[in-house]
Amino acid sequence: MTGRAFPTDLFSGSRFAVAGLGRNGSAVVKTLLAMGAEVQAWDDKNPPEADPSQPRLTAAPIETLADFDALILSPGIPHLLPAPHAVAVRARAAGVPILSDAEILFQAVRRAGSKARFAAITGTNGKSTTTALLAHMLEKAGRPVAAGGNLGTASLALPLLPDDGVYVIEMSSYMLERLRSFHADTACLLNLTPDHLDRHGDMAGYAAAKRNVFDNMTRDDLAVISIDDDHCREIAQDYMAQGLSVMTLSVEDTHAVAAIASPTREAPTLPGAHNLQNAIAAAAMARHLGLDEQAIADGLRSYPGLPHRQALAGVIGGIRFINDSKATNAEAAEKALLCYDKVIWIAGGTAKSGGIETLAPLFGRIAKAFLIGRDAPVLEQTLRDHHVAVENCGTLAAATHAALAAAKALDVPVVLLSPACASFDQFASFEARGAHFVDILTRLRDSEAP
Repeated sequence: MTGRAFPTDLFSGSRFAVAGLGRNGSAVVKTLLAMGAEVQAWDDKNPPEADPSQPRLTAAPIETLADFDALILSPGIPHLLPAPHAVAVRARAAGVPILSDAEILFQAVRRAGSKARFAAITGTNGKSTTTALLAHMLEKAGRPVAAGGNLGTASLALPLLPDDGVYVIEMSSYMLERLRSFHADTACLLNLTPDHLDRHGDMAGYAAAKRNVFDNMTRDDLAVISIDDDHCREIAQDYMAQGLSVMTLSVEDTHAVAAIASPTREAPTLPGAHNLQNAIAAAAMARHLGLDEQAIADGLRSYPGLPHRQALAGVIGGIRFINDSKATNAEAAEKALLCYDKVIWIAGGTAKSGGIETLAPLFGRIAKAFLIGRDAPVLEQTLRDHHVAVENCGTLAAATHAALAAAKALDVPVVLLSPACASFDQFASFEARGAHFVDILTRLRDSEAP
């Protein structure tokens, strides 16, 4: 990540309310104060304390929003569905915009006078890999780049880039429904499958939030849109009819696949057809941002991969253990299962709507499944209905030990942690789940050593 600090008077005279002080909210407060703004911050679960060293910071419940320029809500706090938080109701009543930190970053960059470009990436699955891959391509080509948003560094914790820099922002549906002036020079929508429907009401609401990634784009910009599902296909057709420059992508597009397939085959961290789609998308965006074909190929070949996304966590007795903890829904787990002919599968946690029934066509690849977490009984029933050998282990440690024994007994070369479920029933995040898996393997490997 390259860049410098924002001017200390950038938002002098502006007032912001910040609700929710997790990773995003804390970064927003810190950065806005550093930019000279006045900030009132509050978190219902972890109330902040006053800081005498920050005279422009008020740590108090946000009872009124009169004279505030904006309310920045942490992504997890609803402003509409399933029920709006009280502070969001107050903001709408006062006519105060409710914004995401990505919107504030865009405003700050332009207010600071930088012409740095923005690349925005969204979709139900694959957006983290595509974000990291595009950022890697740009960095390897020598471009000033900062990547973050829903992935890694919070948007407003990113530095100020020069005019030739690029911000690569992974954008969740929660962020996208809180934009105002944000303008991406290139934006990508990878796919849409049911997710976060409690926050968006239905698939139409979810799709509407996702398509905001293309807001404010012009004919000089590039929209990259998958056409492998009906929702994305409809969005692509709408924007093409409006005259926006749209590149459609599909793993069935033989011309695009041929251009990317060779260097992707040489990249061990990009297995499977889904990663071919991610690579096509990243390459199209990189091309629009000025990279030539050689730089794109070099970036693909040298891409190190994402932590917790089909990462090799260890090898014990010739058995490979794959950490795909980031697979928090069935669609993501499907991409991993498609990469292996036969696996021992570790899954479970808090299941999304529909559970794992959509994975039934791939159950033949599972030699045995070991389940963890709250919704293990639900997953177990589905697997038993399809005659898959399964065992409910409860904890990840128990499942990992049992998986190693089963892999040896059944002569299966891969143990795949691809939970198809959220992690919050047992872990703080999917990262914590993946890290615990690695720790378990380290101890297992030590105990197996001669």
